[in-house]
Amino acid sequence: MVPCSHTLTIMPLDNMMKTEINNFLDSLDRSPKTIFAYRNALEQFLSVVGEDAELNTSTYIQFLVSLQNKSPSTQRVYTTAVLKLYTFCKAGNWTELQNATQRYRRKSEKHIVKFNREAVEKVIAYCESLNGEASTSLSTRLEALRDRAFVLTLADTGLRISEACSLKRGDIDLDGRRGILGKSDNQDVIRFSKRSIRALIEYLHARSSVEQNSGQMPSSQPLFARHDIRASKKIRPITPGGMWKAIKDRITESGLDRRMVRIHDFRHYFVTMIYLTKKDLKLSQELARHKSISTTYRYAHLGSEVDTLYEEVFNKK
Repeated sequence: MVPCSHTLTIMPLDNMMKTEINNFLDSLDRSPKTIFAYRNALEQFLSVVGEDAELNTSTYIQFLVSLQNKSPSTQRVYTTAVLKLYTFCKAGNWTELQNATQRYRRKSEKHIVKFNREAVEKVIAYCESLNGEASTSLSTRLEALRDRAFVLTLADTGLRISEACSLKRGDIDLDGRRGILGKSDNQDVIRFSKRSIRALIEYLHARSSVEQNSGQMPSSQPLFARHDIRASKKIRPITPGGMWKAIKDRITESGLDRRMVRIHDFRHYFVTMIYLTKKDLKLSQELARHKSISTTYRYAHLGSEVDTLYEEVFNKK
């Protein structure tokens, strides 16, 4: 029985291989979680190819074929672990191994992310109706006006919830309906709709009495603030978690199961509406600030609209 040698290009696998696998894992400067994943992958490798197989391209392909029903992420971890073992043992032909990986490993599918557009539009309509006039307290009214402005901002700007929560008043030009996101060396222009600006102006006007006691310059104040009792009289920024909790409450108030709408669905809605109106992926990409147009395509949910168009063109009676 021949153990793993750094001078061999092909070597037999036998009971000594488990020792060599341990030696390989011990040589890694990785987290315990990664090493555990690699160990599991190599044990799977042994169970598939057998302990008397050789570390060569055919053995590796046999293992790749056995992984074809596993998820792309699992395949990536398993093949990485085995390839690193081959490298550690200086076994196999690297070019052949890479070619085999490209041929047999399942690629991640560019799936279209689905969302319930009707549910999102119902939440938007409900929040647009919030005005806080029937509220018994200032804090309750401010929360209603804030939540209306926040949901309309998400739906009409495509901002992520963390981005919207990070905005300060000084980042927004209410008259120009523009906002600046990011640091000076990497800024994006955010465009606001007329309805979202109107909602923001009403919200900021209503909270002006609280701002007078905050001791903060208006430009440095958060655009969206907390208005719970513990926030006291100061203008404190609301966290994405706190804001999402508030929106989920509004989803329930609108008559929907809160599980029907996810926070990122407002961004899906934004990109989809742009594409359906203009049929321009490049424009959608620019407004959504996607680096890759393929990402934008995943957001452009066209199923029912395309089906209807197809029926009208090809199956019209």
